[in-house]
Amino acid sequence: MKKCAAEAVGTFYLCFAGISSILVVTMNGWGGDSGGLLIIAMAHGLALSIGISVTGGISGGHLNPAVTISMLVTGRIPLPLALKYIVFQILGASIAAYLCTILFAGTDAVAAANLGIPLPGEAFANPTTIILGEFILTFLLVTSVFGTAVDERGRAVKFGALAIGLTVAFDILAGGAITGASMNPARSLGPALIQGDFQFHWCYWVGPVLGAVAAGLFYDRVLLDKE
Repeated sequence: MKKCAAEAVGTFYLCFAGISSILVVTMNGWGGDSGGLLIIAMAHGLALSIGISVTGGISGGHLNPAVTISMLVTGRIPLPLALKYIVFQILGASIAAYLCTILFAGTDAVAAANLGIPLPGEAFANPTTIILGEFILTFLLVTSVFGTAVDERGRAVKFGALAIGLTVAFDILAGGAITGASMNPARSLGPALIQGDFQFHWCYWVGPVLGAVAAGLFYDRVLLDKE
């Protein structure tokens, strides 16, 4: 139970900071400014780094169903525990989203930003683009997870949490305008449940999960030194 609670808390860190940053940027009219995207990227990245640092020693600091599934397919977590992790990750994300609606109730930011639900840019609003974009972004993220937190050679550098957070920040800067750069089904589902908006939602499971599985298997079978 401690591991599951840690996953909920860590995912809350990520989603509360991420959603709040989007609402603040929207409320202040910074959305059309590239500085707004940088704020959102750094908020997600730093919050994830902190969340992993806090929970890594307890649960492994997955904080993302896609990461958990990558650990499952490479034999690093049993199925029953993986399912529990995913439920608690979604719970943490949903609580974070709900609290954001309370905190920002006196503004129009929640409606204007659709509670920070990751969604594609107008020119990219089709399932193929979303799935491919999320596949690529999540592949990069999970590769950094395996390279810095799973591989003993990377863990020796003790840079994992920061490297993973910076990868998320980089991915948001690179892909935020294309897919919304979710890379995390819980980050998508939490605010979607509270807001009741599920447009393209299935794409934000398919793309990240496929990208995570591909990255996990690639690193495990090609790059990981098992000798």
